[in-house]
Amino acid sequence: MARIKLYTDFFRFEDNPFTLVPDPEFLYWSPQHQEAFAIFEFGLMSLAPITLLTGEIGAGKTTLVQAMLPRLGPDVTVGLVSNAQGDRGELLQWILYALGEPCGSGASHVQTFERLQDVILREYAAGRRIVLIFDEAQNLSEDGLEELRMLTNLNSRKDVLVQLVLVGQPELRDMINRPGMHQLLQRVAASYHLKKLDKGYAADYIRHRVRVAGGTGDEFTDSACDAIYNATKGVPRLLNQLCEFTLLYAWAGKVRRVDGETVGDVLADGVFFRGHDPEYESAFARLSPRPPFSGASPVV
Repeated sequence: MARIKLYTDFFRFEDNPFTLVPDPEFLYWSPQHQEAFAIFEFGLMSLAPITLLTGEIGAGKTTLVQAMLPRLGPDVTVGLVSNAQGDRGELLQWILYALGEPCGSGASHVQTFERLQDVILREYAAGRRIVLIFDEAQNLSEDGLEELRMLTNLNSRKDVLVQLVLVGQPELRDMINRPGMHQLLQRVAASYHLKKLDKGYAADYIRHRVRVAGGTGDEFTDSACDAIYNATKGVPRLLNQLCEFTLLYAWAGKVRRVDGETVGDVLADGVFFRGHDPEYESAFARLSPRPPFSGASPVV
């Protein structure tokens, strides 16, 4: 796919530093991301029945999953299920599809479960265990989570046939902690919750991504990093979105560094949308109005 240049050539970047697509090459290893990865790896290597990874929207959960996949050996068959919804029978179909297994239409729940069980036993006979990773698992119903717990019953003390990794937003933890979910909770042997970045790590995150993309890291001043943090509260996905706009504005204005004034211009124009946040809206209201942004010609 052709790279959209816009500001990348102007700043002499080799790539877009703030793409929203999860990319392990851009992963910023803050202390908490290192801890989360270690717990994630511990859960898989210790054969934990269920590993739980939660965090705020855009905290880097999916990127951590992408970084883990290459580390899994040939004795592991991975099924990655994203945004699975529906009833219990449909969930089993999602799993079969993720494992690359055909699932005939019209099959009953019992038939679908038997089909999945056959796949799991086949992989076990071949010396492989199955790891099922559910991204955005907060979208699963309680019945769906209970269905997943039942899969871990195929394991014995000595032999682990299937492991589950549940990745989701904070409400997933709330779901699992409900009184009726105690049997599932007892199977969670490893868990970690990713929080937002603090101000210092947010600045490091911004400059890290710029350097990975081929820049120097000095493209963002301290005042810019402070203003970006104040507007995003350290959520990585929001950091990416706002930084993208600030680079676009700097390119249009033919300036080589993003400063606090550039960030203020982006916020004043209202092109950055972070959802309802009274604190952010109060800060936005204090910004002085400015003429609307008008796109400039690319600088060669």
